[in-house]
Amino acid sequence: MGGYAAVVLAGGAARRMGGADKPTLTVAGQSMLTRVLAAVHDADPRIVVGRVPPDLPVQVHSTREDPPGSGPVAATAAGLALVPDDVSYTALLAADLPLLTGEAIDVLRLTAESAPMQGAVYRDAEGRRQMLCGVWRTAALRQAIDHLIEERGRLDGASVRELMNHMRVAEVSWRRPGPPPWFDCDTDDDLRTAEEWAR
Repeated sequence: MGGYAAVVLAGGAARRMGGADKPTLTVAGQSMLTRVLAAVHDADPRIVVGRVPPDLPVQVHSTREDPPGSGPVAATAAGLALVPDDVSYTALLAADLPLLTGEAIDVLRLTAESAPMQGAVYRDAEGRRQMLCGVWRTAALRQAIDHLIEERGRLDGASVRELMNHMRVAEVSWRRPGPPPWFDCDTDDDLRTAEEWAR
């Protein structure tokens, strides 16, 4: 596999968690953001879209969507702006995936590089695509954003589903034992479940 970039979306209002700064919440002693960045330790560059805590233990590039709070697609565009043109693949990830692993990213990368598609995402047991746990051809992701701008006139408020309507996606099943790598923490109960799994 060649090199790849990682764009981690660390914004969002976390309304179901009382407005907490969700990426900084800890699972097994590490912030969720730190755990996601560890899963893409070999990505270059690693880009965080959102607030970067001053005590983050790794070096990252950081940016914000414009305007702040304008949603995940605007955040994706802001992150992609920092990915060099010669980087062929980009992992697009939510910052609240504390069970993500390097192995899970490798599976997505191998699929994205071998399938005649524009990207690869995990599909859960209910058949839902986990769009913020995927690896994409960087140029295709940029083109999809351009198409969406042409359609809507702006990215403010656009959903990830709208963006992915412009992409051909390979769906990947996780067949290994243990927790699913796309498990995200939207509630305090989710956080407790992730803590139990991570022990």
